[in-house]
Amino acid sequence: MLDIRYNSWLEKYKKPFGAVQAKQPVTINLRLVIEQPLLSVELMVHPDRQMTSENYPLHLVAAGIYQATFTPTKAGLYYYYFKIVIKHDDQQAVYFYGAADDGFGGPGRLTTIDNLKSYQLTCYQKPAVSPEWYRNGVFYQIFPDRFYNGNPNGEINARRKNTFIYATPEDTPYYIKNQAGEVVRWDFFGGNLQGIIAKIPYLKKLGITGIYLNPIFFASSSHRYDTNDYLKIDPILGTEADFKELTQQLHQAGMHLILDGVFNHVGKDSKYFNAQQLFYGPDQGAAQDPHSPYRDWFDFEKYPTDYESWWGVKDLPKVNKNQPAFRKLIYGTKNSVIQKWTDLGVDGWRLDVADELPDDFIQKIHQRLQEFSTKKVLLGEVWEDASNKIAYNQRKNYPLGDELDGVMNYPLRHCLLDLLAYRPTRSTAQNAREIMSLQENYPPEFYYNSLNNLGTHDTERIFTAVGEDRARLKLAWDLLFMLPGVPCIYYGDETGMTGGKDPLNRGCLPWKKIDSTIFAYVHCWVERRKTQPALQQGNLILGTTAGCLAIIRSTPEQLALYVVNLSAQQQQLDQLDFEFIHDDQDLGEFITTEFADLKLAPSESCFKVIKRRLS
Repeated sequence: MLDIRYNSWLEKYKKPFGAVQAKQPVTINLRLVIEQPLLSVELMVHPDRQMTSENYPLHLVAAGIYQATFTPTKAGLYYYYFKIVIKHDDQQAVYFYGAADDGFGGPGRLTTIDNLKSYQLTCYQKPAVSPEWYRNGVFYQIFPDRFYNGNPNGEINARRKNTFIYATPEDTPYYIKNQAGEVVRWDFFGGNLQGIIAKIPYLKKLGITGIYLNPIFFASSSHRYDTNDYLKIDPILGTEADFKELTQQLHQAGMHLILDGVFNHVGKDSKYFNAQQLFYGPDQGAAQDPHSPYRDWFDFEKYPTDYESWWGVKDLPKVNKNQPAFRKLIYGTKNSVIQKWTDLGVDGWRLDVADELPDDFIQKIHQRLQEFSTKKVLLGEVWEDASNKIAYNQRKNYPLGDELDGVMNYPLRHCLLDLLAYRPTRSTAQNAREIMSLQENYPPEFYYNSLNNLGTHDTERIFTAVGEDRARLKLAWDLLFMLPGVPCIYYGDETGMTGGKDPLNRGCLPWKKIDSTIFAYVHCWVERRKTQPALQQGNLILGTTAGCLAIIRSTPEQLALYVVNLSAQQQQLDQLDFEFIHDDQDLGEFITTEFADLKLAPSESCFKVIKRRLS
């Protein structure tokens, strides 16, 4: 008999739970019961991308419990597994115990060396401490052109050539493309900064405390990820004076502002590149003048028409981020992008396509923001688990303490949509495992700084994603606000807007057709998030059974409890046997006692907050 037990989510096996700070000891306990003589049991640890493991013998400390302690000295990823050698029929038998097949933590499995998956341990240099206004806030993402036109007569500012203007805000977004599929006429509805100012009372009514604003700098397109001038507000949006008024009005209303920083590429018609002389003369830009000060910012295969661009999109020439002049423009101490707009009231930045940016480039922006008198926030667009992200064969170091404060939590969105799908690709328990893996892999502060979303300008809208099923839409909001991280609402989702992927997800907010029922439901959750400490900072414990998901958020003084029936049958809670992960207490009985005699129909949920601590 060989009985091996280990669970990286339980502190009786691994202490502390999850990521650790450099030079912090980690104690590992392995439960091992065998009939044959044990020759050795070792903890095998190797730093990221190194093949050689360091061996830590485990010593018997209690009946069937073997223990070792190791201390990671440098920030980075470490991987570990167990090697057990026993005597079997006068020979040695070697066994390996590692992580489960999905590569996530928690309970592992006995396996061969060829099929072994190691456990991940994230070691960070320092915590990503964020200000309270961010960590306890509720954010709202605005796509500026589609939010609201604040001009009294509805006129569009600074109309420009080679664009088209929609007749009414109710029109469906549409691109005019050529035969190659390239957009040749950009569309504008005319939303502007004065429109955002005018709707601050609406945002206050919803309960919003912060805005994440898609790009606002001068660009050719309506999405403005093709920057023409980093130091100029797009005239269609308004003026620099409008921006100053916006930041002042937001701060007076108790709100904060995060801007989108697009520093991997610029627009082909920008002052830096200027492919067609649409806005700048023949003496401007790398594509017009081989002696331009911007020439070294771009890599040309054949000058001036064949150049490196983002994912081959010729509208977006890719910038060489190692050029000193470009770095000075972005984060220098004088006349830089970061300096100018942060001085004008910006509270944080979101870095577009962060995986395209060099680590030291992000580090320098992070360092620059720390020089301001008030704490700023730096977030990144990362679509995968940010702790083990590899881009261009380089391991990224986002969560280690000197780069990003947090990331957009697209992995969580993927799990939530799968939980709510009519034909999910994974079980409730499997999705819960991935959600828990993020908590294990991220440093605690970085984890709670995650910007959680149900939809963005790059995804279909949540109401469309759940098949316009109102019951499941409610569950989506439940899960967004119940799980750790900073919730962010994509403009208009609170009104019941629908829309597939770009451009259909970028329609105008229907100010005359707001669904009051959906708005009220979202507002209720916003207020809960703002008033219940357990929903802001509470530890996460997940339980699953029979297609049901239980969520517990716990602080020393308060518990927030939530159960949802994701199955196709009615479930009576006191008859369910929940299996909880990240906690070995008998929480199943606790949940069923708190919700005694409660029956949940399919797609129905229950929620309560109690003043009680877990024993």
